[in-house]
Amino acid sequence: MSSRVAHYLQEHLLGEVIDSSDARRYFSCDGSVFQIAPSLIVYPRNENDIRKTARFTWQLAERGRLIPITPRGAGTDETGAAIGSGIILAFTAHMNRILELNTKAKTVNVEPGINYGKLQQVLHTHGQYIPAYPPGIDYSTIGGAIANNSSGENSFKFGSIRNFVKSLRFVLANGEVISVGNLSKRELSKKLGLATFEGEIYRSIDILIEENSELIDRMKLHTTLNNSGYALSEVKHKDGSFNLIPLIAGSQGTLGIITEAQLATEDYDPVSCMVMAEFDSAEKMQQAVVDFNASKEMADSIELIDQSSLEEVFKLNPNHLKDLVSVPLPRFLVFLRYANQKKPPKSARKILETYAKSFDVSDDPEEQIKFIKVKEAINLVIAHNEGLLRPLPLFDGSVPVDRLREYLEGLDNINKSNHLHAAIWGHLGLGHLTMKPRLNLGHVGDRQKIFRILEEYNQLVIGLGGTVSSTSGDGRLKAPYTQYVYGPELYALMVKVKQIFDPYGTLNQGVKFNSSVEDFKTILRSDFSLNHIYDHLPRA
Repeated sequence: MSSRVAHYLQEHLLGEVIDSSDARRYFSCDGSVFQIAPSLIVYPRNENDIRKTARFTWQLAERGRLIPITPRGAGTDETGAAIGSGIILAFTAHMNRILELNTKAKTVNVEPGINYGKLQQVLHTHGQYIPAYPPGIDYSTIGGAIANNSSGENSFKFGSIRNFVKSLRFVLANGEVISVGNLSKRELSKKLGLATFEGEIYRSIDILIEENSELIDRMKLHTTLNNSGYALSEVKHKDGSFNLIPLIAGSQGTLGIITEAQLATEDYDPVSCMVMAEFDSAEKMQQAVVDFNASKEMADSIELIDQSSLEEVFKLNPNHLKDLVSVPLPRFLVFLRYANQKKPPKSARKILETYAKSFDVSDDPEEQIKFIKVKEAINLVIAHNEGLLRPLPLFDGSVPVDRLREYLEGLDNINKSNHLHAAIWGHLGLGHLTMKPRLNLGHVGDRQKIFRILEEYNQLVIGLGGTVSSTSGDGRLKAPYTQYVYGPELYALMVKVKQIFDPYGTLNQGVKFNSSVEDFKTILRSDFSLNHIYDHLPRA
């Protein structure tokens, strides 16, 4: 059947359509622990190819036959959002261009398949950059970053990439193409009057927000970042303006397909000051972070690597941190970066003098490389296998920063109760911590342990008032837990958003919603590897 569909699509598309077993096997995995073989792969050459593909699946769905569409960039998503059983739209082959760079207006227009790192390099040559970028910037795409509403080391100050998206071109489930951005009250009124699917979406979302405004006000968590569900609370503002970008950026292809993005840029200055601080207790470190968050002179980033991480690095290669970190190893190492200045502000120094055991400051690029080498030492741990034991991407949650100590204690308890020794690191200023336990997906006991650990972890994060999806999206991995983050009423609203945009369920089926822990058992991989990114050093 897939061959007939492939032949039909190839007749109507400019891009290539492939259903070979090798291609289907390659696209059956992304950066997650899941595996789903697609029916075929489409390499769209332009927006019209995407529109025709979406229209085709919509017409089939109207007749009761469902073939889902999954947009895919570089396939690095760790939540299972870049795999699907139907059609994979692979953007990196053709739709990977910079369309316009306006240095005066500080904007750049791009296609979704462009490599984020290469885009950033081009911007640097013009004295510009996009401050919000994921750790894997060198091997990820801008479309994937927007779809995940990605964030990274600079997000303490600048937030997620959503803050830099000015407008999007977007293919709806029925193949209709729309442009979205901030609308005035008058512009919204025109959209509400459209006799198209776009008009229907605007009317339905507007009514949904108006009728549930008090409930939606309760959506906001006390976390710095949150990608769980849909950002309904950020769509309509008090002045009547309206913007669908907060819904789409972070929707992971479940509401439509991005074909072009206009992003705002900032002035880039390589001059910076870095601080490497040692803390001997979680309590002191937490209070320091609370004070940093309250400071008017914000750092660009506040990152953490803990003692267990350093122990892992020393175990793998004792010389990697030689002359950089002293023994006995510090309980916590925290790294701060202040851009465009040669020393930290007085307020930061005062906080460090109050709570840190010791700290070093440098504005020398050569010296800073040593700090960065320590901070990024965790990348060695991620890339290392012990036989069939692999560090698995299972956790990506944030809690309010005044609950960081409890978060760390909870992770330590999960490690101990499950006989694990997993390194812990993360974007400390965001209340975000990561732990990748080494398990063997081919071992029945370890597969069972995954479900137990996920349950314990998500109960911990949600119990602390946090979100299970902070620097990336829900995907399939976190979808079963979204209802517990928000409760049944808010969860039901988000399901309605999905139904408004995608009434037949053709867009990235099983991602964000309608995925259960039981479903995991049928799609869990039998092994795990990072083969698709070893050209680069896998990033934390």
